Amino acid sequence: MARYTGPRDKVSRRFGVALFGSTKALEKRPFPPGQHGMRAGRKKKSDYGVMLAEKQKLRFQYGVLEGQFRKYYAEARRRGITGDILLQLLELRLDNVVYRLGFSNTRAGARQLVSHGHITVNGKKTNIASYSCRPGDVIAVGGKASSQQLVTRSLDLTQATVVPDWLECDRDKLTGKIARVPSKEEIAPIVNEQLIVEFYSR
Repeated sequence: MARYTGPRDKVSRRFGVALFGSTKALEKRPFPPGQHGMRAGRKKKSDYGVMLAEKQKLRFQYGVLEGQFRKYYAEARRRGITGDILLQLLELRLDNVVYRLGFSNTRAGARQLVSHGHITVNGKKTNIASYSCRPGDVIAVGGKASSQQLVTRSLDLTQATVVPDWLECDRDKLTGKIARVPSKEEIAPIVNEQLIVEFYSR
């Protein structure tokens, strides 16, 4: 399955939460898309449907393919408390870290910054959006003027965004650092991760 490139507002309306960044679609049409969208909310979902929806929400939020997501789950299960570690693995993806630092105002934009070679990790250009960051890693914007202009523009848009405590950010130098692994409370997930664990445990 390829990365989702379809209408994002429709997906956000289907799940009732802004998965791709701020949108007015949920205010204008607070019901699922489709001809019978206004009545769809009355239909009770099965347990399987609820668990599947939670998994899909998390996948769409971080822009992760199904195969990648299964690998993250397998890794999280191997390490310990599956739900918490799954969230941490997703949160420590390079594209998400770039987004959390405010270098882009959306995760999709952050992914593009990384894949186009505008970001370095510990001084080395890294164009793999799924790169797993670790405590101590220094994330910086490349030296090219075009790279710095792109990020400076984004920083103007994200001035009011609070950088989480597990990251250190120097907006003047366009650098950030992973101070530590984030806790579940700091990630503040939009899903019930335990339902995702149950989904894969069936």
